Amino acid sequence: MHETRTMINTQNKIIIITAPSGAGKSTITHYLINKYPALSFSISAATRIPRGQEQDGVDYYFLSEEAFKQKINEDAFLEWEMVYEGKYYGTLRSELDRIWLAGKVPMLDIDVKGAIHVQQQFGDNCLSIFIEPPSVDELKKRLESRGTETPESLATRINKASYEISFSHRFTKSIVNDDLTKACEETERVIKDFLGW
Repeated sequence: MHETRTMINTQNKIIIITAPSGAGKSTITHYLINKYPALSFSISAATRIPRGQEQDGVDYYFLSEEAFKQKINEDAFLEWEMVYEGKYYGTLRSELDRIWLAGKVPMLDIDVKGAIHVQQQFGDNCLSIFIEPPSVDELKKRLESRGTETPESLATRINKASYEISFSHRFTKSIVNDDLTKACEETERVIKDFLGW
């Protein structure tokens, strides 16, 4: 085993929130992080350019494709994926270490494949929650209302979402987000239970 790999002990718990794009996982994650200071947002690395007000080291660690691939070669990622052509996302091992050293619990807001991969590595120390849209049609409406998608990118996201929903049974808990307040409360209950709060 490589010396720099993250060592897992019983204190090193991890919470994953995963969902298809547009299902509400980021909103739910931010609600919980704002409410509980012991939870800390795990900042993902990404090769895309910042959107709007996004800041490096706050929203994402923005890396060039070359720098990202270098980190893959160094085994610096707990999980990584090319989500769309040329667009890489991943969770750095150093990010989890940073959060654990601060005495907090990392919350990962990540893609479905990455979530399955992390869950396999952490076993019982990991709580994985799948946020499910009420339907694929509703998800399509939510993505359209963002106004950021072309017809092609919308079709790609919807196809991907349909595929990802088929994995919902692989996670500790699946929560349908047809009412955001209820989904936040249900996610909160599951997390408090897992952490013994």
